[in-house]
Amino acid sequence: MSKKYQVAWAAVAKNDLKQIIEYIAQDSPDNASQILNKIKQKASDLYAMPDRGKIVPELKDQGIHTYRELIVAPWRIIYRISDTTVYVLSVIDSRRNVEDILLDRFVT
Repeated sequence: MSKKYQVAWAAVAKNDLKQIIEYIAQDSPDNASQILNKIKQKASDLYAMPDRGKIVPELKDQGIHTYRELIVAPWRIIYRISDTTVYVLSVIDSRRNVEDILLDRFVT
């Protein structure tokens, strides 16, 4: 039987998601709702197999292997695994300068 994890959202990740959904909802509330559900479902699925996400390439290049990501195009769900908890740390639009955002949030 495989190990089950708890999925916990950091405040900054919740805020990221809120901003994304509010922005989309200005033009299409239905689309915003669909995207919200898709992102939340993808993150909640981490309870079963959190290792399936790849190591974040921009951080890996800096020698940091702690953070993983899942893609819900064009957004990236950044998380880390600790014991029996998966911490969702950020939801970032990949069209932005992701490396600067990640290094600012996770390295400094």
